[in-house]
Amino acid sequence: MRLTRVLLLWMAGFAVSPTAIAQQDPQFSQHPFTKLTVNPGFAGSNEAICGTLVYRNQWTGFGGEPKTMLFTGDMPVDVLHGGIGLSVYAADQLGAEKNLNIRGAYAYQAELGMGRLGVGVDVGYHQKSLDGSKFVFNDAGDGNIPTGNVSGGSLDLGLGLYYATDRLYVGLSSTHLQEGDIKYDNVRTSLARHYWLMAGYSLDLTPSLTLKPAMLVKSDAVSTQLDVNANLMINNRFWVGAGYRLQDAVIVTAGLEIMPNLKLGYSYDYTTSDIRTYSSGTHEVMLGYCFRPNKPIKRMFHRNVRML
Repeated sequence: MRLTRVLLLWMAGFAVSPTAIAQQDPQFSQHPFTKLTVNPGFAGSNEAICGTLVYRNQWTGFGGEPKTMLFTGDMPVDVLHGGIGLSVYAADQLGAEKNLNIRGAYAYQAELGMGRLGVGVDVGYHQKSLDGSKFVFNDAGDGNIPTGNVSGGSLDLGLGLYYATDRLYVGLSSTHLQEGDIKYDNVRTSLARHYWLMAGYSLDLTPSLTLKPAMLVKSDAVSTQLDVNANLMINNRFWVGAGYRLQDAVIVTAGLEIMPNLKLGYSYDYTTSDIRTYSSGTHEVMLGYCFRPNKPIKRMFHRNVRML
C-alpha cells in the first residue's frame, strides 16, 4: 500500500504530459563531507588524497523511499596547478526510478589573500532508468507510460567557485548547466539546473573543543531549500551535532576518527513534514579517508663567490 502511494505520486508528473521536469538532486545531511558532488571547485583543496563513501536511506518505512549511495574522491595535482576529482552516485533510487551520475572534475587552485580559491568544472553523464512493471494504474495501454525497463542519458556539466582559509570556507556552484534532455520510450525528462551556496566556519572554544557551523542553500529556481547544522569537535577526534532542514527535518549527527585520517559519521533525520506519519525517519552513514603524502623538500643551492 505504501509503495502504491509513492508510485502514484511519481506518476502524477506524467499525467498531464509525457514531458517531466526533474526534482532536486539527492540531499545529504552530512553535507560538509560531500562538497565535491555539488561544487567542482573543491577538487584538490584539502591538499590530500581523499575518498568519501555515503549511504542514505530517506523516509525509512515509507515504501519506495529514496535510497542513495555516493562516492567522491579528489586529490591535488601540482603539474595541473590544481586538483582533480570524481563523484559517483550509483544507487540513487526513488520508487520505480533509478539514477546514475558520474562526473570527473578539475579545479584550478590559486593563493588568494589568506586562503586558496578553486575555480572548477566537471563533465559527466547522467542516466535515468524506469521500471514500468512497478506502476499501478487504471488505464492500461496508455502509450505514455512504459510497461518494462527503459533508460536514457545525457551529458552533464557543472561549474563552481570554492574559497577556503584555515577557518572559513565559501562555495558557489551550479550543476546540470545545459539542462540536458533524457529520453526513454515515450517519456522525456529534463535535468533542472541547480544552484548551490555553501559556507562554514571553525571556531575554537577551548583547546579541546571546536564549534563548526555550516550551511547549504540549494535551488532549482522552482524550489529552494536551506540546511543549517553545527558540529562540536572534541579533542579533534569525536564530534556531535545538530541541524535543521527547512520545512523537512531536524537532524542529529555524531562521528569519530577511527584511526588517523579515517572518519566514520552517522546522522538521523527526524521528519517534520506530513511524511512523518508514514516514515520512521532518515538514516545516513559516512566513511571518509584522507592521505597527505609528504611533499619533497626543495633544496636551494647558492654559488660561493669565493670559489668560482
